[in-house]
Amino acid sequence: MLAYACKNEIIYINNRRYSMANTSVVYARIDSDLKENAEGILSQLGISPSSAIQMFYSQILLNKGVPFDLKLPDAKIVSIGGMNRQQIDMELQKGIDSLDQGSYSPDDTDRLLMEKYGI
Repeated sequence: MLAYACKNEIIYINNRRYSMANTSVVYARIDSDLKENAEGILSQLGISPSSAIQMFYSQILLNKGVPFDLKLPDAKIVSIGGMNRQQIDMELQKGIDSLDQGSYSPDDTDRLLMEKYGI
């Protein structure tokens, strides 16, 4: 195991010793609902918010970065809400042209939507 805690409040990460006696305060502003919901889950797990932050920071050290992927979406998802009438008509015409050409079957369309957007 790469990280573990001992009874005397000392943790080891990659065989490096970190003492809990030498602590610092972390202040962060987050959405109230997010905080309440997350703390509700942490409470069910028996983990304090301070312990969760300690775990997160430990994972940053172990991973030498944030312990999850931070990336932009691969493809731009077209939202009708941000389009004007002309743009909507152009997108609809692309679909009509595709149907006329027979370039995609309904099964092809379902497969592509699943691959690109997970729907």
